[in-house]
Amino acid sequence: MTMNDTEFNDLIEQTFAVIEDAVDSGDADTDCELSGGVLTLMCENGSSIIFSRQVASQELWIAARSGGYHLVYQNGQWYCQKHQQSLKQLVATITKDQTGETLELD
Repeated sequence: MTMNDTEFNDLIEQTFAVIEDAVDSGDADTDCELSGGVLTLMCENGSSIIFSRQVASQELWIAARSGGYHLVYQNGQWYCQKHQQSLKQLVATITKDQTGETLELD
């Protein structure tokens, strides 16, 4: 799906809102900070998971202890080709590995 920058940024904002809502409604002691197009989850153990928008490539990047992930929007969802997982699957795996708690996205 080809998007213009406005459509891409709107989609990223919606995605960040879904992640923030999941953190707010979850049991884990994790805080969110959104600044300059970057959403940072600050975990109780002192680690962070960072979600950043990449407008030029129209990708959502995730940086976590387990590595870096580049997701593209296809077929109505964010998807990581390298790991063959959706954003929902990746976030659940990353948060479980990094914090011991699984963050479930709706």
